[in-house]
Amino acid sequence: MNAETGVERLLQQAYTDLKEADAVSARKHLEEALRQDFGNPEVKYSLMCVKWWLDRMGSIDQFREPYDKAGYIMSQWKAWYSFLDRVGEAYDSCQYAVKHYVFNSALRYFEETLGDRTSRLDPGLMLQIGRCYKGVGNYEEALKCLEQSVKLSREDGEALAELADVNALLMENRVAKALFREAFFLDAQKVDLRDMESEVIVRLRDHVAALGYRGPELAEWIPVYGSLMGVFSVKRELRPVELGRLKQSIFSLENDIRSNPSVSALFKPRLINRYFWLIDYCENIQAYSNLVEDTRLKLKLIDKAIFDQYVR
Repeated sequence: MNAETGVERLLQQAYTDLKEADAVSARKHLEEALRQDFGNPEVKYSLMCVKWWLDRMGSIDQFREPYDKAGYIMSQWKAWYSFLDRVGEAYDSCQYAVKHYVFNSALRYFEETLGDRTSRLDPGLMLQIGRCYKGVGNYEEALKCLEQSVKLSREDGEALAELADVNALLMENRVAKALFREAFFLDAQKVDLRDMESEVIVRLRDHVAALGYRGPELAEWIPVYGSLMGVFSVKRELRPVELGRLKQSIFSLENDIRSNPSVSALFKPRLINRYFWLIDYCENIQAYSNLVEDTRLKLKLIDKAIFDQYVR
C-alpha cells in the first residue's frame, strides 16, 4: 500500500469515526495520517476541525443536566461558523462528518430528556431534537419532531423555517414554499440561514447575497426576492385578526422609517414584504381595489427598482 492510499484510508476512517460520534478515534487516525503526509492540506484541515471540537467538548462536564449539555453543544455550533469564516477554506467530506458528530452528540443528550410525555409538549425541545435529526440526515424523524414543535408554537419563525427545510429535503416543495414564506414573514431574523440545507432556500439565499446583502439585512430581503422570483408562490388567505395585525405592522414600520431613517436598512425590506402580503390578500379575495392601488404607490415610492420588478 502506497503512502497516498494509506493517508486516504486514514482520512476516511476518521470521517467514519466522526459520524459515529467518536472524535477521539478520529483525531488518532488524523494524527497518523499527518505523520505519513505532513503536507496534506485536507488532513491538516480535518485535524484542526476535530481538535477545535474536542477542546469545546472538554468543557461539557461542567453541566449536570443532559438538556444543558445538549444546549451547550448547540451553542458551540454557532461559534463553529465563526471559526470556519476565519479559516476560509473548507473540505466538504470533513464538514459533513463534523456535522454528524455534533448533531449526534447533541441528540444523545436531548433524547435523555424525553423520559416522560410532558417533555414532548415542550416546543423548544422538539425543535432542537428535530434540528438534530435533520443534521444527521434522518429527515422523517426530523419531520415528526418539527411538526410537533410547530403544532405547539404556531408562530415560531425558527421552527417553521426548519419544518420548511425538512419538507423541501423530502421533496414536498409546495408545502416547503408555503412554510418558508410564513417563517420569513413572522420573523426573518429567527431563520438561521446557514443551517438551511434545501436547494430551494440555498439558491435564493445565494442570489440575495450576490446582490450585496449581508448579515441581518440578508434575511429581510430574502422574502422580497422570494416573492419576485416566484419561490414564495404558495399563499394562503389571512384571517380577519391577521389582516388587522398586518395593517398595524405596516403602519408602525412606515412611522419608524419616517421618524428614524437609520432603521431603514432592516425595516424597508420588511415593510416591502408586508406590502406584498397585503396586495396578495386583496387580489386573492378580489376586493379593496383602492387599497391595492395605494399600496402599489407606496411600494413605488419606497423602492422604484423593486416596484418595477414586481409589476413586470
